[in-house]
Amino acid sequence: MLRLVLPFVALIAVSSCLLSQSALAGNRPAAESCAAKLSPVAKQIYDASAPAIGPDSVVKDVIVERVRPLVMAGKFDRDTARANATPAGECLVLLK
Repeated sequence: MLRLVLPFVALIAVSSCLLSQSALAGNRPAAESCAAKLSPVAKQIYDASAPAIGPDSVVKDVIVERVRPLVMAGKFDRDTARANATPAGECLVLLK
């Protein structure tokens, strides 16, 4: 009897874990749609920051952490990064 029930219990447990993970993933299609409308610099900020966004992430901290090296490398200046971080952040919030 246990041999018959155990696979179903395991299937239910795995399914519930996968469903809960997808529920935590945020609204990726909405975020991608939002990002498609961004300026090129804001899109770079979004692309650099999006992989690090999780349900508990502070979007501003992630952007600073991910974009500071780009500014230091001369990809764009600080004022440009600051001006484009806000629209990128609005899209990144949708990932939470």
